Amino acid sequence: MRLGEFILKPVNAGTLLLDGGAMFGVVPKALWNKTDPADENNRIDMHMRTLCIEGKGRKVIIDSGAGTKLGEKMVRNYGIKCEEFGSVLASNGIDPESVTDVISTHLHFDHAGGLTYYDTDNKLRLTFPNARHYIQKKQWEAAFNPNEKDRASFFEENYLPVQSEGELFLVDGEKEIIPGIRVIPTEGHTPGHQIVLVETAEGNLLYCGDLIPLASHINLPFIMAYDHFPLTTLKEKKEMLGRAADEGWILVFEHDPVIGACKVKRNERGRFEISLQVDME
Repeated sequence: MRLGEFILKPVNAGTLLLDGGAMFGVVPKALWNKTDPADENNRIDMHMRTLCIEGKGRKVIIDSGAGTKLGEKMVRNYGIKCEEFGSVLASNGIDPESVTDVISTHLHFDHAGGLTYYDTDNKLRLTFPNARHYIQKKQWEAAFNPNEKDRASFFEENYLPVQSEGELFLVDGEKEIIPGIRVIPTEGHTPGHQIVLVETAEGNLLYCGDLIPLASHINLPFIMAYDHFPLTTLKEKKEMLGRAADEGWILVFEHDPVIGACKVKRNERGRFEISLQVDME
C-alpha cells in the first residue's frame, strides 16, 4: 500500500504457537478463546508479520521473525514454521543487501531471530550487511543481562553480530529515524521495547510490536502475562489507542493471524473497537 511518500509492504516471516493464557494474562479463557481459539495444548495461532517501508531513498525493515537458528525443542514446543528471513524477503521482491535501515521493536527471539543466519559453512552472518540497525539502549542492555522471567527469549547469536560486524545505533528514547519514521519507547512489555510510527500528510500508521500484538488486544484488559509491567502496558495502550482513534491511524498487528491492520474507534461505552479492517496488500 502507499501512504504519503512511502510504500509499505507486510511480509510474513513465519508462524508460531503460544499459550493462550500467557497471551491474555488475567482474562479468562472463556473470553479470549472466542477471538483466538486454542488448540488441544492451549496454544493459539500467531504470525510474525514484519514490515518493509520504502521511500525518501531508504528501505526500512521492521522486525525479522524467529529465523532458522532455534533448536529442535524450541521449534517443536512453539510450533515454529520459518524459513531464513533473507530468503523470505527475496521471494517477496526485497533484496536484503539493499535494505538501508532495520528497526527492531525488541530482541525477543520471535522478533529478532532473522537478523542473522548460518551460511553453508556454518558461519553466523548478518541478514542485512549494509543496514544501520536501530535498537533502544535499554533493550540492548536487557538482552545481555536477562532476568529469570525472559531469559529464554534472548539469544545473543541473534543480535551480537550486529555490534561486531554491522552498524548498530542504540536509541535512547523517542527518535525520528528518518523523516517520517519515528520510534517511540513503550516499556510495559520489556525495557526498551519500541513501536514505530510512520507519519505522512495522508495519514499515520503505527506498527504496534508487542504493545498490541493481536487485534483482540485492543481490549484494554487483554494484556500478556509476558509483560514485565502490565499496568504500564495498560497506560501505554490507552494513550496510543486514544491517539489512533482520534487521528485515524492505521494499526499494524505483528502477531495476528487474520487481521493484519485496522483503524479503531471508541464505541458508545467509550471502549476501543475496530472501525475498519485495512488491506495492505
